[in-house]
Amino acid sequence: MASITSTHPVPSSTSGAGANYRGSFAIMTSLFFLWGFMTVFNDILIPRFKEAFTLTYFQAMLVQFAFFGAYFVGSLIYFLISITTGDPIAKLGYKNGVVIGLLISATGSALFWPAAVAMSYPMFLIALFVVGLGFAMLQIAANPYVTILGPEKTASSRLNLAQGFNSIGTTIGPIIGGFLIYQYFAKTGAHGADSVKLPYLAFSIVFVILAVIFFFIRLPHIGEGQIERGAGALKYPHVVLGVIAIFMYVGGEVSVGSAIINFLGQPGVAGLDAVEASKYVSLYWGGLMIGRFMGAVELSEMKKRNKQIMLIAIPLLAYLLLWAAKSCPMEALQSKSFSEIFAQWGEQFRANWQVFKLYLPFIGLCWTLFQFGKGRAGRTLTIFSLTVVALLLVAILMGGKLAMWCIVAIGLFTSIGWSNTFSLALEGTGGLKSQVSSLLVMAILGGAILPPVQGYIADVTKNLQLSFIVPLIAYAYVAFYGAMGHRMRRKAQNS
Repeated sequence: MASITSTHPVPSSTSGAGANYRGSFAIMTSLFFLWGFMTVFNDILIPRFKEAFTLTYFQAMLVQFAFFGAYFVGSLIYFLISITTGDPIAKLGYKNGVVIGLLISATGSALFWPAAVAMSYPMFLIALFVVGLGFAMLQIAANPYVTILGPEKTASSRLNLAQGFNSIGTTIGPIIGGFLIYQYFAKTGAHGADSVKLPYLAFSIVFVILAVIFFFIRLPHIGEGQIERGAGALKYPHVVLGVIAIFMYVGGEVSVGSAIINFLGQPGVAGLDAVEASKYVSLYWGGLMIGRFMGAVELSEMKKRNKQIMLIAIPLLAYLLLWAAKSCPMEALQSKSFSEIFAQWGEQFRANWQVFKLYLPFIGLCWTLFQFGKGRAGRTLTIFSLTVVALLLVAILMGGKLAMWCIVAIGLFTSIGWSNTFSLALEGTGGLKSQVSSLLVMAILGGAILPPVQGYIADVTKNLQLSFIVPLIAYAYVAFYGAMGHRMRRKAQNS
């Protein structure tokens, strides 16, 4: 197999390496925040489009099919290029990969305007597909880059920390998105889809600005791999199993998040309207934020005493953030004075204690499970995935507030799934990390496939609760990967 070694310097993985790249890591976290903020807008678009275009559950879930299907197509194109001509990231560098991804995403976001003018659901799906293509490139470049900004053994910790900022975006996204799309930009007598024009135009402008910033800033060229033809990444058994695990993880996570608003709107569960239910979507994604920041601490090389302090402080502070975010009187921002806004905010904050006290036991359970994980990525992945399976089983068999909170609390326990699975699959792959990354990002296709499958089951059975069997099966496989699948590595390393 012909190989051309990259000319970029590749530092050794030492324990102090991470300190040299803290500035670069901080810059990259802005990307994780942005695509988290925007990805979760899909959960707001689904019920909006379902109502505006009179869609079935299956048709509405095509939002996720278009968006996450683009991840598969974009990553497949990347993988095929790497097979035939060599790894593009090794040629272009991580920074240029990010710039290209941002510009593609800007183009897709701008397409929302003509789609809204034409009142065309297929055009919206095309726009989402283009945005997804851009995000695929961002994921391929950013995830492995974060893992190599320091020693391999703490890669899961760094990726969990970056994903924590991603989850800040997914936490505040539903609150802001629900307000903007359902209230602020919703015009009386106008077609429902018209309310998405300005938010996505703003996204397009932000993407262009970030592309310019990333083009001119200086990021270190480290560990950018080999310009090597062929599909060497597929020789690793743990990579192949990891691709399936990412497929299942993303599919399960997106399926649950996509169904929350409709699930909480059912009379037998909570009977909430779309605006109020969208705030619980933020609680679901906020759980990912709490778990990922806790995972960054637990899987790091921090001293044990400091770990325990941080593992208590982080969830409590994040809990207060979620509580405050859900209590924010977004509708008052249009007409009230600052003093009136804060007074109303305080009232809602106190009133929401009746809700948030029910979330505390799940945070306590999350802390306990991290203790059992003992700082090991695979072990923690297994424990948390099995917990999700148990919560889904309860939600399927039971109704009312218990089912509601089991679904909402899943965010806490699905939190470390992406970071731990991704870093475990990258272990021991050397200069093929970007190619492995393209395969793993390709597996985000799970977010396109499993939600429509769940929607189809809900349509056929007329039972949305029963349809949660789809993410249940998905998380059962992720638990297998954490327990056994990731251990099947390095068998072909010397072949």
